[in-house]
Amino acid sequence: MRQPKKRGFFMHFSATLGHNIKANFFKCKSNNGFESDKNGLADYSPKDRFWDVHKLQADSVEQIYQTAKEFERYAERISNCSGVLRFAVSEEGAEKNLKLKEAKFCRVRHCPICQWRRSLMWQARFYTALPEVLKAHMNTNWLFLTLTVRNCEIGHLRATLQDMAKAWQRLIKRKAFKPVNGWIRTTEVTRGKDGSAHPHFHCLLMVRPSYFKKYYISQSSWIDLWQQCMKVPYSPNIDVRRVKGKKGEDENQALERAVSETLKYAVKPRDMISDKDWFLELTKQVHQLRFIASGGLLKDILKENLESNQDLISENQDNSFSDDKTRLAFNWQSDESRYRRFSEGDIV
Repeated sequence: MRQPKKRGFFMHFSATLGHNIKANFFKCKSNNGFESDKNGLADYSPKDRFWDVHKLQADSVEQIYQTAKEFERYAERISNCSGVLRFAVSEEGAEKNLKLKEAKFCRVRHCPICQWRRSLMWQARFYTALPEVLKAHMNTNWLFLTLTVRNCEIGHLRATLQDMAKAWQRLIKRKAFKPVNGWIRTTEVTRGKDGSAHPHFHCLLMVRPSYFKKYYISQSSWIDLWQQCMKVPYSPNIDVRRVKGKKGEDENQALERAVSETLKYAVKPRDMISDKDWFLELTKQVHQLRFIASGGLLKDILKENLESNQDLISENQDNSFSDDKTRLAFNWQSDESRYRRFSEGDIV
């Protein structure tokens, strides 16, 4: 995950809060930062280094929520999120392969850890269901479509998102949309440099095999369609591209990239913690708004309304992983900004 730039990163915080979060956020070290102590989770399993990154971000989000009485409950829940992780271990030679088996997630909407795990869960569900869809609809093509509107004031975000949702309903009823056999639509909101909000839709479209020969829609036509559906006096920016492999990639790898982009975070963690007031207002504005939807042949493929603590643990089904029921534990050390071995929590 791209790390935020240090320059000006905390200019919007109060002096005390900003200092505390900045010290916390940039305290995270690489594996080499603990050469005398190789007991970190990232030392055991480099692929799991993202736990340190997301937990550190979650600590910063927690501190922001602590400043607002109406969100103190969120802060409390995030503080207890993923404090201890227990993994099954499969050893191949000197290399340890870890698979998460136990953790307690807070499931707060904007918790960076839960947002990350939710994305992995949705991706796993998509890939699990996809073979049956493709078996029934061979030679299908895929498009990745991004629909935007002009930036709005953060205080107007809710109304803007509601207008976009209505526009989407108009779009999928248009004749031009008929070649789309199925779709997944997610919402992302980023922070503008001027403190505005930039809401946009990421859409994965499953289109007929004949789409590029008989039903092709040019980018300029997509712009016209979206402008008409949004009922705005300007031409909005959109991006549409065919999902196809880059050099050296096959179609499955290309689809994997498109799915990852579609089902990523709803709000970048760096946007959450770069401007306290912006983030608190965003939390209010998007309360109970749906940020993911699906339709056509992909309807409910993600089971987006189903989410349990176990779902966030078992984001993929790897039946090849041998499990002798022993568990290796790691707990969060805030003073070191990393997960490290917690032998007292092991299960043997």
